[in-house]
Amino acid sequence: MSTETTENPQAGAAHGTVPSGIQDIAFATGHYSFDLAHLAEKQDIDVNKYYIGIGQETMSLTAEDEDTVTMGAAAAQRIIDRNGTEGIRTLLFATESGIDQSKSAGVYVHGLLNLPREVRTIETKMACYGGIGALQMALGIVARNPEEKVLVIASDVARYDVDTSGEPTQGAAAVAFLVQANPDILAIEPAQGVYTLDVQDFWRPNHRNTALVDGKFSVGAYLDALVGAWNDYRAHGGVGFDDINWFCYHQPFTKMAVKAHVRLTEEAGTPLEKAEAAAALAPTFGYNKQLGNSYTASIFLGFLALLDSDEEIAGQRVGFFSYGSGAVSEFFVGVIQPDYRDHLRAEEHQAILDAREPVDYDQYRALHPGTMVQPLDNYKTQRQTESPFRFEGVDEGSRIYGKS
Repeated sequence: MSTETTENPQAGAAHGTVPSGIQDIAFATGHYSFDLAHLAEKQDIDVNKYYIGIGQETMSLTAEDEDTVTMGAAAAQRIIDRNGTEGIRTLLFATESGIDQSKSAGVYVHGLLNLPREVRTIETKMACYGGIGALQMALGIVARNPEEKVLVIASDVARYDVDTSGEPTQGAAAVAFLVQANPDILAIEPAQGVYTLDVQDFWRPNHRNTALVDGKFSVGAYLDALVGAWNDYRAHGGVGFDDINWFCYHQPFTKMAVKAHVRLTEEAGTPLEKAEAAAALAPTFGYNKQLGNSYTASIFLGFLALLDSDEEIAGQRVGFFSYGSGAVSEFFVGVIQPDYRDHLRAEEHQAILDAREPVDYDQYRALHPGTMVQPLDNYKTQRQTESPFRFEGVDEGSRIYGKS
């Protein structure tokens, strides 16, 4: 992977416009962690099927009083604590594991964070692509008025049935970031490549807690979407493959990103072997392999891992590929800004990982929600989370949230 810097580290906007992108970014996760060694032992298989085969080591699990709202609020609180709320007039909440068919999860977060009333708040959904879709909406808002800022949250809990191929890829996390003009971390370039095709590779009906997936078909659909989005990106003025220094892919499991990079290098005419592709992407794997799949948050966790790594990437281009099953995808590029390291949170993020409470197999099974949604109109949760926010239960069908 090339590590030369671009000539213009402020690249990210069309000629004559103000560059916009990510000013600050942080993540949160669930209270518990589950080492896949316990799952391998229970299944009587070599743990390297998980550690090496799919590139996953542990998964995060939410406590009874945690969900997408509490994780999203915890991540966003870190953004607010550092940047304040001035200029924020939009909150976009991206998720594919939503908690209501009508009300945006972002409205609950808005209340928990005591944001000003003069804020539009909506939820975006398109499988794992929803977070990048929200980012693109945010960029449009800032382009219209560079004095406005947008708070974006991508938060998900990924659950599959036990004893299925998806089980070891489960996880939970939220990423929050602030989009504004003249950002200090990432300025996003204007070219975009998009691709949509109606396929049934992954879905979750309303009556299920767990997703349904056609694994091999989904891998193929992902790779087809990557090629389609890349070619559209190039057709709309995107830079060449060799002009991009780093690549961040959606990571349902980290080895999926390796498959994707091998395919992209073939399409670009500069093919890499699997080992070479894995080495090129390694700095983006650190968080996802410890958290598991987090759907909309996954691609941003890959970006955070790159930011928090030892790599010096100021002035370099990062290519992003987002895939949402069903399927919608997008490829775009951003430029790392000169003083990005002044805004990182590497120690804070490591502390979040270390603070999780490890559980054994029996505890993991007790935390698993099962396949079908159970209608409960009234119940209270036990206090378990150490997050600043908690889900307190349901009162006559209404979800109740509070501060810990």
